[in-house]
Amino acid sequence: MSLEHYITVIEDLSRDLPAEVRYRRLLEAIRHSIPCDAIGLLRLDGDVLRPVAFSGLREETRGRRFLLTQHPRLQAILESRQLLRFDADSDLPDPYDGLMYVPDQQLHVHDCMGVSIYIDDKPWGVITLDAVQPGQFENVAPRQQDMAITLTQAVITAAERIEQLQQQLRHGHQVTAELNRELGASEFIGSSAVVRRLLGDVDVVAATPLTVLIEGETGVGKELIARRLHLKSSRINQPLIQINCAALPETLAEAELFGHTKGAFTGATEARAGRFELADGGTLFLDEVGELPLALQAKLLRALQEGEVQRMGSDHAIKVDVRIIAATNRNLEAEVEAGRFRADLYHRLSVFPLRVPALRERGDDVLQLAEYFLERDQHRLNIPKLLLDDAARRALLSCSWPGNVRELEHLLSRAALKASRTPTAGGLVQIGARHLDLSDVSAESLEESAPAPVASGGGSLTSQTHAFQAQVIEAALRRTGFNVAAAARELGVDRSNLLRLMKRLGVRGR
Repeated sequence: MSLEHYITVIEDLSRDLPAEVRYRRLLEAIRHSIPCDAIGLLRLDGDVLRPVAFSGLREETRGRRFLLTQHPRLQAILESRQLLRFDADSDLPDPYDGLMYVPDQQLHVHDCMGVSIYIDDKPWGVITLDAVQPGQFENVAPRQQDMAITLTQAVITAAERIEQLQQQLRHGHQVTAELNRELGASEFIGSSAVVRRLLGDVDVVAATPLTVLIEGETGVGKELIARRLHLKSSRINQPLIQINCAALPETLAEAELFGHTKGAFTGATEARAGRFELADGGTLFLDEVGELPLALQAKLLRALQEGEVQRMGSDHAIKVDVRIIAATNRNLEAEVEAGRFRADLYHRLSVFPLRVPALRERGDDVLQLAEYFLERDQHRLNIPKLLLDDAARRALLSCSWPGNVRELEHLLSRAALKASRTPTAGGLVQIGARHLDLSDVSAESLEESAPAPVASGGGSLTSQTHAFQAQVIEAALRRTGFNVAAAARELGVDRSNLLRLMKRLGVRGR
């Protein structure tokens, strides 16, 4: 007996093959070892056996469903844990009578045997062997039977395990994609020119494998941009793993990024994968990357250059396929000059830099964002309708927003709670300037009917503040030749906001 066919089936276990192909090759190997006219693999589905692969039987057999209570031979095979052979004169009906490829369509099967398949001690199905010649299986050596049974159990078990893993992987991809979409539900709100340019750049680079460095002040929405980059990339079905570098204790930062082995340090009671391994195939978002210590920056650079990581306590390198998105509220160029950030890592991260503008540079976007947050808050607070009055709108437009979008979000939530104490008819809650409690916007500044007075020494805090603002703007205009756009860039504000402030303060363009 040649083992060639069995060896081929065993080698197939390491190949990526459809389950049906594995099963068919298994049956061919058994048929070469134990010659027969027909062989079939049937899988248990409830109380019926369903053909999944066969040879020597008519193709229409695939449509049969063999109810166990109606097919005592199949039931006996399934219930036996040994290879079971039926006598040629057995009075039990054979399920394949009339289904075999033989000259006489009505010829009965004369020799039959089968073996049950159990996985994790649970019945999976059966393999049946049939012949038209009586006594054909009488001389099958026990060794042949044992090999057939052992190989069958091994192949079916392996195929099942592979299928389960593939299903889990597919399910994991679906779940990951859905979670990514849910994370992306918090869209980047705004239609100002600077935002349109930013989102245009995001959509261009998202489809590439380029490393992206997102720069911007705290609270501007860098995380939303990172999510958008991932959702619009080819890696959407893969994980987006985020790590806040500023929140990492220096002693644990390396283990968090690259993983560790059991016993690598005190408290490492078991091996653990790092963020790079978890992000394999997907995207790794390094938030506040400018906070990483220099020693770890060197290891991060090596991981980016080599495309591999090494767990703490291990000499084994692990290949990873990770797209890097980094974010920082620091000026990394200045950090490089000061020696606090590696120049080579900076250039590695800033292949495609994106700057998220501050809220004060985005003009009327502040009102769009306000409406977005109010719509969310009215549902969270069970308020029929939340609205801003005109004074509140002017206050929002006049604020410098040092905390950016995050500050606006929290401020509006507080204002909604305060205003909800005095709802109007129909449950409508209107937020006024008094509910916002903006420290840098006074009641006097909300009146548009007259320009704010410019104090020449003394006076209220508000008047002196306005005078100082007017002097700063006038100085910037003189330095830029009264170019309002250039002055706005120098002052770090949006041009439309600067024009509005100039009008309110009575500052002339020229």
